[in-house]
Amino acid sequence: MLGTLLLTRNDMANKAINPQATSYAQAHLVEAPTRWLFVSGQVPADDAGKVPEGFDAQCRLVWRNVEAQLRAGGMTLCDLVKVTIFLSDRKYREANTRIRHEVLGGHAPAITVLIAGIFDEEWLLEIEAVAAA
Repeated sequence: MLGTLLLTRNDMANKAINPQATSYAQAHLVEAPTRWLFVSGQVPADDAGKVPEGFDAQCRLVWRNVEAQLRAGGMTLCDLVKVTIFLSDRKYREANTRIRHEVLGGHAPAITVLIAGIFDEEWLLEIEAVAAA
Protein backbone atom coordinates (compact mmCIF):
# COMPACT_ATOMS: atom_id res chain seq x y z
CA MET A 1 0.00 0.00 0.00
CA LEU A 2 1.32 3.46 -0.79
CA GLY A 3 2.14 5.24 2.44
CA THR A 4 0.55 8.56 1.50
CA LEU A 5 -2.81 7.14 0.48
CA LEU A 6 -5.57 7.12 3.08
CA LEU A 7 -8.18 4.42 3.20
CA THR A 8 -10.82 5.35 5.75
CA ARG A 9 -14.54 4.83 5.53
CA ASN A 10 -17.41 7.16 6.24
CA ASP A 11 -20.79 5.90 7.46
CA MET A 12 -22.63 6.17 4.13
CA ALA A 13 -24.20 3.00 2.78
CA ASN A 14 -21.86 2.25 -0.10
CA LYS A 15 -21.04 -1.30 -1.15
CA ALA A 16 -19.37 -3.28 -3.87
CA ILE A 17 -21.50 -5.74 -5.79
CA ASN A 18 -19.69 -8.87 -6.92
CA PRO A 19 -16.22 -7.66 -5.84
CA GLN A 20 -13.23 -9.18 -7.62
CA ALA A 21 -9.83 -10.11 -6.20
CA THR A 22 -8.04 -7.13 -7.79
CA SER A 23 -9.75 -4.12 -6.21
CA TYR A 24 -12.75 -3.65 -8.43
CA ALA A 25 -16.39 -4.64 -8.49
CA GLN A 26 -18.84 -5.44 -11.26
CA ALA A 27 -21.01 -2.68 -9.80
CA HIS A 28 -20.99 -0.35 -6.81
CA LEU A 29 -24.18 0.56 -4.96
CA VAL A 30 -24.49 4.01 -3.39
CA GLU A 31 -27.52 4.62 -1.20
CA ALA A 32 -28.52 8.20 -0.39
CA PRO A 33 -25.19 10.00 -0.67
CA THR A 34 -25.14 13.56 0.56
CA ARG A 35 -22.17 14.64 -1.58
CA TRP A 36 -20.76 13.64 -4.97
CA LEU A 37 -17.26 14.48 -6.23
CA PHE A 38 -16.40 14.17 -9.91
CA VAL A 39 -12.63 14.06 -10.41
CA SER A 40 -11.37 15.13 -13.83
CA GLY A 41 -8.72 13.03 -15.50
CA GLN A 42 -5.60 13.06 -13.34
CA VAL A 43 -2.30 12.79 -15.17
CA PRO A 44 1.22 11.71 -14.19
CA ALA A 45 2.63 15.18 -13.60
CA ASP A 46 3.64 16.59 -10.21
CA ASP A 47 3.01 20.16 -9.02
CA ALA A 48 6.06 21.35 -10.97
CA GLY A 49 4.81 19.64 -14.15
CA LYS A 50 7.49 16.94 -13.97
CA VAL A 51 6.51 13.55 -15.40
CA PRO A 52 8.41 10.54 -14.03
CA GLU A 53 9.80 7.87 -16.34
CA GLY A 54 8.22 4.43 -16.45
CA PHE A 55 4.71 3.19 -16.01
CA ASP A 56 4.94 2.20 -12.33
CA ALA A 57 6.14 5.65 -11.23
CA GLN A 58 3.55 7.39 -13.40
CA CYS A 59 0.73 5.17 -12.15
CA ARG A 60 1.61 5.76 -8.49
CA LEU A 61 1.79 9.53 -9.10
CA VAL A 62 -1.61 9.54 -10.82
CA TRP A 63 -3.16 7.74 -7.85
CA ARG A 64 -1.56 10.30 -5.49
CA ASN A 65 -3.08 13.04 -7.67
CA VAL A 66 -6.49 11.37 -7.48
CA GLU A 67 -6.14 11.13 -3.72
CA ALA A 68 -5.21 14.82 -3.50
CA GLN A 69 -8.44 15.78 -5.29
CA LEU A 70 -10.46 13.51 -3.01
CA ARG A 71 -8.81 15.01 0.06
CA ALA A 72 -9.57 18.53 -1.23
CA GLY A 73 -13.23 17.46 -1.39
CA GLY A 74 -13.14 16.02 2.13
CA MET A 75 -13.10 12.42 0.88
CA THR A 76 -10.74 9.45 0.72
CA LEU A 77 -10.05 6.57 -1.64
CA CYS A 78 -12.76 4.58 0.15
CA ASP A 79 -15.34 7.03 -1.18
CA LEU A 80 -14.54 6.09 -4.78
CA VAL A 81 -17.51 4.46 -6.49
CA LYS A 82 -16.42 4.61 -10.16
CA VAL A 83 -12.96 4.85 -11.70
CA THR A 84 -12.07 5.06 -15.38
CA ILE A 85 -8.46 4.35 -16.28
CA PHE A 86 -7.09 5.28 -19.69
CA LEU A 87 -3.92 3.39 -20.66
CA SER A 88 -1.76 4.47 -23.57
CA ASP A 89 -0.91 0.85 -24.39
CA ARG A 90 -2.35 -2.59 -23.64
CA LYS A 91 1.09 -3.71 -22.38
CA TYR A 92 0.50 -1.72 -19.15
CA ARG A 93 -2.65 -3.58 -18.08
CA GLU A 94 -0.94 -6.03 -15.67
CA ALA A 95 1.12 -3.30 -13.97
CA ASN A 96 -2.02 -1.16 -13.79
CA THR A 97 -3.94 -3.95 -12.05
CA ARG A 98 -1.08 -4.66 -9.63
CA ILE A 99 -0.65 -1.02 -8.62
CA ARG A 100 -4.41 -0.38 -8.41
CA HIS A 101 -4.64 -3.34 -6.02
CA GLU A 102 -1.72 -1.97 -3.95
CA VAL A 103 -3.46 1.41 -3.71
CA LEU A 104 -7.06 0.30 -3.16
CA GLY A 105 -6.46 -2.94 -1.29
CA GLY A 106 -9.86 -4.42 -0.52
CA HIS A 107 -11.85 -1.36 -1.66
CA ALA A 108 -13.72 -2.23 -4.84
CA PRO A 109 -15.23 0.61 -6.88
CA ALA A 110 -16.65 -0.06 -10.33
CA ILE A 111 -13.71 0.09 -12.77
CA THR A 112 -13.41 0.58 -16.52
CA VAL A 113 -10.03 0.36 -18.27
CA LEU A 114 -9.68 1.73 -21.79
CA ILE A 115 -6.75 1.67 -24.20
CA ALA A 116 -6.67 5.16 -25.72
CA GLY A 117 -4.55 7.84 -27.24
CA ILE A 118 -3.57 10.04 -24.29
CA PHE A 119 -3.50 13.85 -24.63
CA ASP A 120 0.27 14.12 -24.02
CA GLU A 121 2.49 11.43 -25.56
CA GLU A 122 4.71 11.46 -22.44
CA TRP A 123 1.80 10.32 -20.25
CA LEU A 124 1.25 6.57 -20.09
CA LEU A 125 -2.13 6.76 -18.32
CA GLU A 126 -4.84 9.05 -17.00
CA ILE A 127 -7.44 8.32 -14.31
CA GLU A 128 -10.83 9.96 -13.75
CA ALA A 129 -13.09 9.10 -10.85
CA VAL A 130 -16.42 9.60 -9.12
CA ALA A 131 -16.72 9.54 -5.33
CA ALA A 132 -19.77 9.71 -3.07
CA ALA A 133 -20.02 10.40 0.64
